Amino acid sequence: MITLNVNGQSHSVDVPADTPLLWVLRDTLGLTGTKFGCGQALCGACTVHVNGAATRACTTPVAAVAGSRITTIEGLSQHSDHPVQKAWLEHDVPQCGYCQSGQIMSAAALLSQNKNPSDADIDAAMSGNICRCGTYNDIRAAIHTAAGLMRKGG
Repeated sequence: MITLNVNGQSHSVDVPADTPLLWVLRDTLGLTGTKFGCGQALCGACTVHVNGAATRACTTPVAAVAGSRITTIEGLSQHSDHPVQKAWLEHDVPQCGYCQSGQIMSAAALLSQNKNPSDADIDAAMSGNICRCGTYNDIRAAIHTAAGLMRKGG
């Protein structure tokens, strides 16, 4: 048994230690907001936070995060009212939507460390997230908006 703290709740899971965190989240815990994209940590669709850091769940063995604080898109906010989520809607970022949970989680991790990122900071932080619909300009604008909301306390 491996004990995980996911979205503030403790879960004991009976899975092999090398099982990717992504599959434990999706198949064992039923948290399907985190998506499978490439399985090689190249696309960012599976991004979650581990102790606040953006982490690719598809290549992270579940045993490596036992005892860590894991946050999925479902745990980012109770009512989808995190500043990044608000900004995403304001800028109408999602197209197909498949990559969006990973994009949002990467953006939230960036803004937790840098409350006023430059375009270069955003591009560097988001470089591991692929959007097949090409909404990169909208993503950058939404991150700037979210940063402003966070600086204002909302």
